[in-house]
Amino acid sequence: MPDISEHEPALEKNYGDWAEYFASLGEPPYRAAQICQWIWKRGVLNASDMTDFGKKLREKISETIDFSFPEISGYVKSDDGTKKFLVKMPDGTTVETALLRMGPRLTACVSVQAGCPVGCPFCATGTAGFERNLTAGEIAGQFIVMEKAAGRAINNAVFMGMGEPFLNTEATLGAVRTLNSSKMRGLGIRHVTISTVGIIPGIETLASSGLGARLAVSLHAAREELRNELAPSNLKYPLKDLMPALRDYQRFTGDRITIEYALFKGRNDSLTDARELARLLHGLHSYVNLIPGNGNRNGYERSSPENILRFQSVLKSAGFESDIRTGRGGEINAACGQLKNPSARNHVPNKVLK
Repeated sequence: MPDISEHEPALEKNYGDWAEYFASLGEPPYRAAQICQWIWKRGVLNASDMTDFGKKLREKISETIDFSFPEISGYVKSDDGTKKFLVKMPDGTTVETALLRMGPRLTACVSVQAGCPVGCPFCATGTAGFERNLTAGEIAGQFIVMEKAAGRAINNAVFMGMGEPFLNTEATLGAVRTLNSSKMRGLGIRHVTISTVGIIPGIETLASSGLGARLAVSLHAAREELRNELAPSNLKYPLKDLMPALRDYQRFTGDRITIEYALFKGRNDSLTDARELARLLHGLHSYVNLIPGNGNRNGYERSSPENILRFQSVLKSAGFESDIRTGRGGEINAACGQLKNPSARNHVPNKVLK
């Protein structure tokens, strides 16, 4: 039996790669479309089950391609229908992901890194440390294995799980292309959102890529000193540089930008904070997503519902469209800022469903 570990990983191949592979075997070009359909639309991750290939071709594929994919080790389900998955990569690296149910629609919240190097003090992922970047195939593969587990199509992908997408830009955009390609998963690009803490080079790369994925920016503060505390990346990419970059992005793409703002009691939830945010966003076509922050041991407490409503009223009076995010998955630590690398805390709750 050949050593599969030395073989080309199916996980990392795009349509062009498959076309070249089958050409090297003397097979017709349509074979590439067939295998992409099997993997990315049917979730079949074993060449021996791809029945429109002849037996000898299936054997050849099995001998030369590594079909190791991410695996779901277990999951926890909350009362609101959210599922948090423990996903193991082929090398044993583990990440957490979430599947959110919103009416009849499903949204996959995928991770781009094992851990996160940004270190936002209110975020569980950031306090767990950083292990490594995920590959494009590992990122897109999370979507496929969650879809298999759900037993139905997932409607949206949000790159809002563990890690900062634009500290792993090439792999992130590679995963977007895999999921979006009509030859592969075929997920509509307007159903894909990339969330960044404000890494300017990545924002510029997304703009020039022409992909058209939606952009969300985790702002959390409208003045430099406070944002340095809440989002340490601000020390390298401060608001004075980030805001012009967002305006350039908008001029280039014409797209509205989602601004994500997590509210914490006594930290960033005052009326003054709201007025500062309105001034900062002036002239930017944006939608503000207000997120009741999740408390943690670092002294961060969720803002009160009354303060959140007052904060929102300031933004609406200033002409900004704004909603308050409905928290999902909080009871299983699957909500915003709660995903944490299980390898750092041996986390698979006893009520995991096998």
